Amino acid sequence: MAQERSLPPSERSVTEAPQRPVLAETAEPPGSLWSRMKADPQYAPEHLALEAVRRLGPEAAEWTRLTRADHPELTPDQLADLAIKRFTTLARISGAAAGATGLPGAVLDVGVLAWNQARMVLHVAAAYDHDPTAPERATDLLVLQRVHKAAQTARLALGVAAGRERASRLLGEATARPLSGAMVRLGVKLAGMAGVQSAKKIFAKMIPGAAVVLGTWANSAATKNLAVRTRELYRRD
Repeated sequence: MAQERSLPPSERSVTEAPQRPVLAETAEPPGSLWSRMKADPQYAPEHLALEAVRRLGPEAAEWTRLTRADHPELTPDQLADLAIKRFTTLARISGAAAGATGLPGAVLDVGVLAWNQARMVLHVAAAYDHDPTAPERATDLLVLQRVHKAAQTARLALGVAAGRERASRLLGEATARPLSGAMVRLGVKLAGMAGVQSAKKIFAKMIPGAAVVLGTWANSAATKNLAVRTRELYRRD
């Protein structure tokens, strides 16, 4: 029997590399973050970015370390490909699962999408040897997700959000606004962060029959666009 030829690392498909499991407990934003965002929807993207770096930065660093230890032949581009593929798939799944439960479901969908997009950005940063736990990653998230056009503006907003977090811990959680109004404002903010720029698109996901198709397409397209910008940023630095 002819011996199979072993392909060199450069010719192997990136999908052949076994992927380390993603920690299940970080698949959705934690409840404490949801509470802060509902109480302070104006700064919801900043609260999410700060929490993502705190919680997801170490995960991204560990995933990169373990994957490189198992497969030292992988290039930074190939590691980034693995992360992008993983989180684009998660974006499609969340888009197909949400949207059929009205306004709360639509807001949940964009919140989970923005959270997993942040995970992707931090994993790609780690693949290109940028520290995913560094505070400046929160600034990167807000610029890459087009919440702010410039890093300086993003830093100022993060400082405000961090100050409001400290104040809420000292004074107790702020009294939530009426649920319907807070949810609408939160949904619009998170939709913009996740790349679903039109509020009409995200709330159209509440229409029976259109929810799954629109959710899957919108989430996947937004995540792919973000992946392109993220790779460009960290590859050139």
